[in-house]
Amino acid sequence: MSLEKDIMTAIKEAMKAKDPIALAALRAVKSEILLARTSGVSADLSEEDEIKLIQKLVKQRKDSARIFSEQHREDLSEPEIAQAAVLEKFLPEQMSEEEITKIVSEIIAKIGATGMKDMGKVMGMTNKELAGKADGRTISTVVKSQLT
Repeated sequence: MSLEKDIMTAIKEAMKAKDPIALAALRAVKSEILLARTSGVSADLSEEDEIKLIQKLVKQRKDSARIFSEQHREDLSEPEIAQAAVLEKFLPEQMSEEEITKIVSEIIAKIGATGMKDMGKVMGMTNKELAGKADGRTISTVVKSQLT
């Protein structure tokens, strides 16, 4: 709930500052939270659920920006990148690739993974341990490099 209050405060600040990019990004988060609350089983979202929603929105924005850049549409790409940056302020600090590599190595040793056939097990445990602290694509890249 505290994250939702922070979002509401940030929306008010963006309105006062007349910042349309920040306002659009923050309103998207608010909308997703309300949608999750009304469609879910419980009326309350945990902070972990809120973080997952924000991560999903950041990923969407970055993917859109990448696609727009590939199509040489920088006019559409730049606002998406700016919105992703606004949303990332509400996420916990992301771990470095070295820290992720260390944790993945520990998990591989713990479960005795030997090759790519064990990638699912390693990814499952790693995603649980690093929830909200690392991007899934980065985790996947590190796991693949460790298992090959």
